[in-house]
Amino acid sequence: WYQRRVREAVVSTQSTGVVEGADINEVLHDLPLFKNYIYSLYNAQYADFFVALADIEGFLKADRLLALHTHHYVREMRVRAYAQLLESYSSLTVTYMANSFGVSEKFIDTELSRFITTGALNAKIDKVGGIIQTNRPDKKNWQYQAVIKQGDLLLNRIQKLSRVITI
Repeated sequence: WYQRRVREAVVSTQSTGVVEGADINEVLHDLPLFKNYIYSLYNAQYADFFVALADIEGFLKADRLLALHTHHYVREMRVRAYAQLLESYSSLTVTYMANSFGVSEKFIDTELSRFITTGALNAKIDKVGGIIQTNRPDKKNWQYQAVIKQGDLLLNRIQKLSRVITI
């Protein structure tokens, strides 16, 4: 029972603080799949993390309840790993990042392009120079963007309401 709870904690956590829990560390020794998974992200061993993530994906697909959410989970964990590496640098090469994750440059390029355009990662890719530059938005800018977005939503709702009232 306890091992199942630890597996669920490792899979559901968005914090690597799980690694520091003594009780969880004790159980992780009996669960090498989950131990490799959480420690590879914690220790920034990204190539090992991708291999462990593939193993975790197999575990999730076998679970009746988690199978539907496997694709989303794997995607979010890849974004988390990319963000963790990008957070440490202001810029790095596509080659370095591809080598860090043990994948091809083309894969990293298409994957990062997709995540950058959806807003999951704050970076930009210089395809000519082969460089990925991180752009960390400051808190005030983020708050400003949030206020603008909420204001637009409010205006749209008011317009819809005014159309309903005039009819």
